[in-house]
Amino acid sequence: MNSSIENIEINYNGKSVKGKKLTIYSELNIDINTAWNEVQKSSLLKFVCKGKVTFKPVGSEFPEYWKENMTIKTKMLIYGLIPFGGIHLLKFMNIDHQEFSILTNEQNSFVKIWNHKIHLNQIDKNKMKYKDEIELYAGILTNFVAKWAESFYIYRQKRWEIISDEIKTKAQHRI
Repeated sequence: MNSSIENIEINYNGKSVKGKKLTIYSELNIDINTAWNEVQKSSLLKFVCKGKVTFKPVGSEFPEYWKENMTIKTKMLIYGLIPFGGIHLLKFMNIDHQEFSILTNEQNSFVKIWNHKIHLNQIDKNKMKYKDEIELYAGILTNFVAKWAESFYIYRQKRWEIISDEIKTKAQHRI
């Protein structure tokens, strides 16, 4: 697991502001097509976030699969208890099946910009690189949010290891 945080300039409401870019990646023992199918599911988001963030959809429930141009309204509860940022908007800007990538633009009352890109790269038949890239801006809270987000995405990727182990175990039982 590798992570980094760097300073960046982000455009917010026509102004250049000081934001952060987080990059977190790991190698997972799962084939890319299986991982790609899972990453598009709402159930995976709930699983990888469990224990750190609970999402409570506002209005309708989360769909089984995310779709491009879809906007979801949700409340975020840190550690399942602490409300954070009021209504969190989650917009699926791009879902690229050839590049194995998903781009969301997100925001809430605390975090004005939370652009998240998930990208999967094939390493070999049963191994892939999973990468989260997040650009964020939260005003005076930017540094705090960036450090918390780094720990959150590291946690999410560790939860991915559980998924890849479960899938490997199921495949071995089928043989």
